[in-house]
Amino acid sequence: MWGIIQRFRRAGTYPLTKPPHLDLGERGERVAAQFLLEQGYRIVATNFIAPIGYSRDGRQITAEIDIIAYDESSAPFYLAFVEVKTRTSSDIATPESAVDVRKRRQIARAAGVYRRLIAVEAEPYRYDVVSIVIESVEKTRISLLRGYFTDRRFERSNWMRDKI
Repeated sequence: MWGIIQRFRRAGTYPLTKPPHLDLGERGERVAAQFLLEQGYRIVATNFIAPIGYSRDGRQITAEIDIIAYDESSAPFYLAFVEVKTRTSSDIATPESAVDVRKRRQIARAAGVYRRLIAVEAEPYRYDVVSIVIESVEKTRISLLRGYFTDRRFERSNWMRDKI
């Protein structure tokens, strides 16, 4: 449905109203960026989109990293690839539980593209998750999960080892 709305938007014939979950996600990313700055991070990029492959029918597949920052709160400085997950409730599942294996693989592949593009392959890096639950205007819970996952599982040698 959102793709249809975007096509009409490009044609200039449809009044755009953004779905509520996208507004919530953008709000969460703004809250997370401010929180990370307070925690000693230096943000270098937001919403980095990288090509990570092609689908079976030849369409390009992209992945997005919400925030790329240096964690300068302790030595050594880490290049952190941060995924932000925002929910209005954690009754059913926590926000970070949405960072499943598929999402982790996408983030790791996009991070590899970024590291090669900027030539920072030798720098230490990690994957963090910022979990945000916005229950009301006054009540927001934020958790920073440093080193939430590693990309070791997605290395080619491990992938081949699992298949044999």
